[in-house]
Amino acid sequence: MAENPVSEYPNFDKIPAALQGPSSSLAGLRILVTGLGVTGFPAAVHLGERGADVIVIDGDDQADVSEKAQILEVFDVDIRRGSEHVTTLPKEPLDLVVTSPGWRPDHPVLSAAAEAGVPVIGEVELAWRIRGTNDAKWLAITGTNGKTTTTTMLESMLHAAGLRAKACGNIGAPLLEAVLEPGLEVLAIELSSFQLHWQHSLSADAAAVLNIAPDHLDWHGSADAYEADKAKIYHNAKLACVYNVADEVTLHMVEDADVIDGAKAIGFTTGIPGPGKLGVVEDLLVDRAFIPQRYSSAAELASLADVAAATGVPGSDPAAHQVSNALAAAALARSIGVPGQAISEGLKSHSLGAHRMVTVTEAQGVRWVDDSKATNTHAANASLSSFESIVWIAGGLPKGADFTSLFADHRDRLKALVLIGADDAAFREAIAAAAPDLEVIRIEPALAVDSGVPRRRGEAVAAAAVEAAGAIAAAGDTVLLAPAAASMDQFLNYNTRGELFTQAVHTYLGR
Repeated sequence: MAENPVSEYPNFDKIPAALQGPSSSLAGLRILVTGLGVTGFPAAVHLGERGADVIVIDGDDQADVSEKAQILEVFDVDIRRGSEHVTTLPKEPLDLVVTSPGWRPDHPVLSAAAEAGVPVIGEVELAWRIRGTNDAKWLAITGTNGKTTTTTMLESMLHAAGLRAKACGNIGAPLLEAVLEPGLEVLAIELSSFQLHWQHSLSADAAAVLNIAPDHLDWHGSADAYEADKAKIYHNAKLACVYNVADEVTLHMVEDADVIDGAKAIGFTTGIPGPGKLGVVEDLLVDRAFIPQRYSSAAELASLADVAAATGVPGSDPAAHQVSNALAAAALARSIGVPGQAISEGLKSHSLGAHRMVTVTEAQGVRWVDDSKATNTHAANASLSSFESIVWIAGGLPKGADFTSLFADHRDRLKALVLIGADDAAFREAIAAAAPDLEVIRIEPALAVDSGVPRRRGEAVAAAAVEAAGAIAAAGDTVLLAPAAASMDQFLNYNTRGELFTQAVHTYLGR
C-alpha cells in the first residue's frame, strides 16, 4: 500500500483541533476564506457562526454580493474585495486558510500561507471534520468524464431504495451544507480534482474513479499531479473502491491506496464480468461482486433499456459510456446494500441534468444539441461519438489540453467546425495536424467584448455561433455544442454557455 498523501502537505498537524465537530467554539481563531462563491460563502457563514474571526478575500469587486454580505455581517465577517487583496496573505496572523476549488495551489496567497506555516484546507476536508455525529454514508465519485451523470444516477437509485439521500459536492448542494442537514442517510458526492487536492483525511464509505484522461493540466501542473489528486478519493475507503476495468490507471490507483481493512476492489465493465465485478450479460446489467455466489453466478440489476431511459433515449441502444456510468453508480449503491430492484427503478426514474446531451430542438431535419457540460476532450469525445454528421461548435479555455485526437478520431463525422473562444491556438494546431481540410468558421473574440448593449456575458458569441452553424447544417446533420474546453473566457460558466446557446437556437429558428 502507498503512504497516505496526508504526509505530503505541510502544516497539516497545525489544523486547529477545535474544528472537529459541528458546534465547538472557534472563538479566538482567525480564519481566512478565499473566494465568496459557492464554496467560500457557506464556509464563511459556518465558521463565523461558530465564533471564528473570519476574513474573506475575493479578487472580483464587480459582482453583486449584497445579499451574501448582509448575512456575513451578522457574524462580523470581514469581506475584502478587489485585486489588491488577493496578492498575498492579510497582515493579521492566521490560524487556518479555507480555500475555494478555483484557486490554484500556486496562487500567491496559498503559497504564502504554506511558507508562513499556516495550514490550508478545502471544502471536503472542512466538511469531513465538522460532520460530527452525522453518520450519513459518504459515497464519493470522481473521474474526468461522467461524474455528474453517475452521481445523479446514484442519487436516484438511493431514493428508489427508500433512503434519504442527496447529491452534493461539485453538483447540487454544497457539501458543507449537506453534511449538516439533519436526517440524511447517504450523501452522493461528486468531487472534482480541485476539491480532492485540498483534502487530507476523508474516509468515504465507498469511492469510484470513473476514468482518467488529461485535464486541468494548467491547474495541476502535470498529468501525474492530476492523477494523484484524483486517486486521493480512494484513501481510507471503508467498504469499496470502484474502478473501471477498461481504464488501467484507475485499477493502479486502487492498488496504491491506503484503505481501511476489509475494503474491496470492485471493477465495472461493459463486457461480461468476472468475480468481483459488475458488467453486462446480453442486455442485462449484472452483479458478480456483492453476492455470496459470485464465483458461479450473477445477480440481475437492470437492463440496457433502463440505461437508455435514464439517459433520455428510450427505445435505443445506450452509449457505452452511459452504461459504464450506470454500472459505477450501481456498484456504489450495492456497496451499502441497495437491492437490485432499486437499481433498475432508479435508472428508470432518472433524468439527465441540464446541458448534458440535451436536444434543444429539431427543425428541417437538423438536430440542435446542447452538451455545454463537455468541458474537456474526454467528454467531447463521448459526445462526438454519438452522432454521424456534425456541425461542431467548440472552443474556449483549453486548460492545457491537446485536441489532436478529437479531430483524428472524428474527422469523418465533422462537416464543419464553428470555433469560439478567446484563444484558438490549441485548436488550430490540432486541426493542422489531423484535419487540415476541415471547414472552420471562426467566431471573432471581439464579440465577447462589452459593446455597451445590455446583454448576458457571451450572448453575442452564442448568437453568432448558432447563425454560422445554421448556415451550414442541412437535413441529417446535428449541430453540436460540445466545446471540449472551459467556458470562463467568454461566458460566466458552462451553464450560461448552454442557456445562451439554447436561447440563440430558438431565436435563430424563430421560435
